[in-house]
Amino acid sequence: MIRKKKQETPDKKIHPLLGVLLFLISLVLLVFTGPIGFLYGLFHQLFRKGITGVGEYLLKIAISIDQLGNVLMQHLLNLLWVRKGGYPFGNRDETISSALGRNKKLGMLTGFGKFIDGFLDAIDPNHSLNSIDYYVEPSQNVIDKLGWVLVRDKKVLCVRSMDKTLFYIPGGKREIGESDILALSREIREELKVSLKTESFLFLGSFEAQADEKPPGVFVRIRCYEAGFSGELQPASEIAEMKWLAFPEREQLSAVGKLIFDHLREEERI
Repeated sequence: MIRKKKQETPDKKIHPLLGVLLFLISLVLLVFTGPIGFLYGLFHQLFRKGITGVGEYLLKIAISIDQLGNVLMQHLLNLLWVRKGGYPFGNRDETISSALGRNKKLGMLTGFGKFIDGFLDAIDPNHSLNSIDYYVEPSQNVIDKLGWVLVRDKKVLCVRSMDKTLFYIPGGKREIGESDILALSREIREELKVSLKTESFLFLGSFEAQADEKPPGVFVRIRCYEAGFSGELQPASEIAEMKWLAFPEREQLSAVGKLIFDHLREEERI
């Protein structure tokens, strides 16, 4: 899986006139300097890496154009390809195929959307599902969280919040300016009263599913880590219950928790 190093934060609101000005500047740069930069890039890659370099360069451009199309055509695509309540097109950090794949997972494609998805699948099997980008910028439709995965004796440590029925992987959201390690360490200390050992952090993967108790089209994405700890595990803060769950008990988990269990099962760890 690909890790995105920059801090993921939602867009800030800007003055409308500034948006118009930046658009005009970018348009001038694209029209007048774009062709020059494109030709230079082609020859630069050709002399450095040959035809392989040219292919890599063109692929990056294709992805960028796809992302532009996702923003440029968002209102039309939301009208024609997605049923009401589906995952919306328009995230500037995401390709059209990625948003299409999310709606396919949710079963929210219109007949036209299914036709487009089927056409793409005929060219490249499971194209939209394989194109889902788990590192798009957070928005009202992508809830970004961190999770701590602790496995013992084929069971996984899970917690349940007060007034909730489903269990989830312990963790939470990062605060502004926090790294994954700092944020997850803080959340686990608050929830379970133990200290994670910074030097032992190991990235497990990123998992995404429909968010529980949220409208259709709202996803929760959890970036999971494994790490050693010091202290005695005990529920704290808003945690009502702590429990070690085995794979057959996965139905007690949130949707994204089930995906994490499935992953661990594939690795024969639970």
